[in-house]
Amino acid sequence: MAKDHGPQIKDDKLYEDLRKDGASKEKAARIANAKAEGSLDHKGTRLEDRTKEELYDEAKEIGIEGRSDMTKDELIDAIRSH
Repeated sequence: MAKDHGPQIKDDKLYEDLRKDGASKEKAARIANAKAEGSLDHKGTRLEDRTKEELYDEAKEIGIEGRSDMTKDELIDAIRSH
């Protein structure tokens, strides 16, 4: 049985699985909550298929610094390594 991570985590089991796979706390919480709410967007899951603007917005949302100076490929690398 998954540990209760409090009301901020909507799917404790998925959160724990993502953390075990190496996801940051923030990323695991974002994915677990989106899946629990049914709002996990599967469109454009390949980062290469997204526009630079979409990648920039994603980088901004997750708090990647220096994003305004990054190329599309650099944004992709930064998002993947976050």
